[in-house]
Amino acid sequence: MPFALSPLLLGYSDHWSKTCVKRVVIPELLDTDNGTEAQVRDALNDLRRINRWFGGVATSTALIRKISRRSNAISLDVLDVATGSGDIPAAVTATLGREGIDLRYTLVDRAITHLQGNRRAVVGDALALPFRDASFDIVSCALFVHHLEPEQATQFVREGLRVARHAVVINDLVRSALHKALIYVGQPLFRSHITRHDSVASVKRSYTPREMTDMARSAGAKNIEISRHYLYRMGVIAWR
Repeated sequence: MPFALSPLLLGYSDHWSKTCVKRVVIPELLDTDNGTEAQVRDALNDLRRINRWFGGVATSTALIRKISRRSNAISLDVLDVATGSGDIPAAVTATLGREGIDLRYTLVDRAITHLQGNRRAVVGDALALPFRDASFDIVSCALFVHHLEPEQATQFVREGLRVARHAVVINDLVRSALHKALIYVGQPLFRSHITRHDSVASVKRSYTPREMTDMARSAGAKNIEISRHYLYRMGVIAWR
């Protein structure tokens, strides 16, 4: 199948490219557990609200719904990588469950402390997933790929394609000058100083749709669909 950008993306691609800024890597405080227990808890609560209010849950839901319909599957095994507390998998499962789509999530993260007692969870490396080929229908992640350098992101997609039967799903931010400005305006919404720092760092180190397409292509995806979602969220489906 040919590589494809969705019509939704094509409607905005020129706008995104014109407002693109150079990628800058700034360490994120939450990655290093830099803060007290209360500060980290407040940051995670901020992140849950961001996912609920600003497109995180909706983006993952739309992408997995599309794969379900395209593959004619109403029961799917999903591996969610760098899942954190698992709030997005829980919300997506509930929403799609009401539509008759049964999702069975397994969560994987680099640290057991991030998994917060989730039962179907594994500690593992996203760049060397501890699963056999074609172990899951879908490999998904949210707000993870921008933490990786291009070579690492390509390796993650390659590993995801190895482990997935259908596709790799990426839910992430779009890097642009307008998005960065919007994040500064929205700082008062965040309760944690960790979030105020990390939100800016995340946008600055995120990728553009074209960069994401190039990495997925290098990883061996047979077809790539990229769509725009609410408030500079980017959805990527890299098909096997």
